[in-house]
Amino acid sequence: MSLRNAYFLIFIILLVDQVSKIYIKTNFVLGEEVSVFSWFKILFIENEGMAWGTEIPGTYGKLFLTLFRLVAVTAIGYWLWDSVQKNSSTYLIVAIALILAGAFGNIIDSVFYGIIFDNSHNHLATLFSDKPYGQVLHGKVVDMLYFPIVDGHFPQWFPIWGGKEFKFFNAIFNIADMAISTGVGILIVFNKKAFHKN
Repeated sequence: MSLRNAYFLIFIILLVDQVSKIYIKTNFVLGEEVSVFSWFKILFIENEGMAWGTEIPGTYGKLFLTLFRLVAVTAIGYWLWDSVQKNSSTYLIVAIALILAGAFGNIIDSVFYGIIFDNSHNHLATLFSDKPYGQVLHGKVVDMLYFPIVDGHFPQWFPIWGGKEFKFFNAIFNIADMAISTGVGILIVFNKKAFHKN
């Protein structure tokens, strides 16, 4: 796979990711939910950008996370370029491109959303607002895809969690997260093909 094709794949993923996030941000109030099917919902949430919505505590936690991601994306970008130069497997190049696109998609939120949007609490956010909710490098990542495929309760006799609510799949994510997960999945499932030397 050529570097040009890898860049095209990254561009398409970034375009879909950012268009979907901007649409949700400007058409949904924070916490608003729309059921597409019983097992698929659009649910608008924001998080600080770590996996599963966790946060790094402290004043500089978000700044550290964003700067770390910028360094990581640079390293992944070099890995992509180097893999293409070495004529590596298409599996590997596609996987790296997906991971890079996903990481870059969420970085855009973290770096810029705090200075181009106002907040989404109890009203629709405005793009290029005069009163942005944050500052550069302190934006929140927009998530919206929710698949509560199984929604019920554990049986009362079940140890520890008996009677408690159970949902699968409980994570809320975005297109960028899907790209990262798919790229990692390719590296795991097709490991031998991905790292096969042509």
